Amino acid sequence: MEAAGFEGLYVGDHPGVTADPFVALAAAAAVTDRIRLGTCVLNAGVWEPTTLANAVATVDLISRGRAVLGVGAGHTPQEWTARGVPFPSAGARVARMVELVEATYALLGSTEPVSYTGDHVTLDDAALTDPRPVQGRIPLMVGGNGERVLRFGAAHADIVGITGLRHTLEDGHRHEVDWAASAIERAVDAIRSTAAKVGRDPQLEALVQHVEVTDDASAAAARLAAQVPGASAAELLSAPFVWIGTVDEIRERLRRHGDDLGLRRYVVRPPAIRHVREVLSDSLA
Repeated sequence: MEAAGFEGLYVGDHPGVTADPFVALAAAAAVTDRIRLGTCVLNAGVWEPTTLANAVATVDLISRGRAVLGVGAGHTPQEWTARGVPFPSAGARVARMVELVEATYALLGSTEPVSYTGDHVTLDDAALTDPRPVQGRIPLMVGGNGERVLRFGAAHADIVGITGLRHTLEDGHRHEVDWAASAIERAVDAIRSTAAKVGRDPQLEALVQHVEVTDDASAAAARLAAQVPGASAAELLSAPFVWIGTVDEIRERLRRHGDDLGLRRYVVRPPAIRHVREVLSDSLA
């Protein structure tokens, strides 16, 4: 990723099906010099602030100040039930995410003992004396789709990641989506309006689920729509979460997203890297 010109490398947080994010990022730090190294995104429901602050500070130290902490409320029921814990409500998951971020950044921001009392997270004279992060403040990315998550990200994060994902399906992993233009505009408006009220300007970032370079975008979108609950073929051809078409068609769509939504950051998955490099060849050069 570094040699190809990308800005950073993210690792997910799904125990049992992905590498441990901080072990993987530390390994990447050892063989890179420039790219940002982050999580996309940690499940806030299964982390404690002392453990999380220690892990991200360690990666920041090893990478000489390149860590990014990406956090979400969590959505995969099995990640709770496998531990013998009931799957919390959406409201409880978001509330815990907020408390985890607040408590973790309190630890990262001070060498003095920190106490914090919330409904979900508690610290009692906890301190992070070593390792200390290299950066004055490790950048925070908050990712999700619910309005409360997005507004919290707008008010506190450096990057807000939008997904357009809704309800988790019965398999516990896939989701319904809401990729209508109106839904995307509402999400961006919630971020921008909240950020403006507190004098902030976080970057927007979209999680890209599928990239396909083709001369027949309509046929490809129709085929894919049958596999994406909640999305029409027309939405697949306009939403920032899917790139379908010729290289020029995709580039034009990305330009529109930049102009209309202020969206200029994208997270892409490994199978798409070859096509992404082609689409973004000018900006990566």
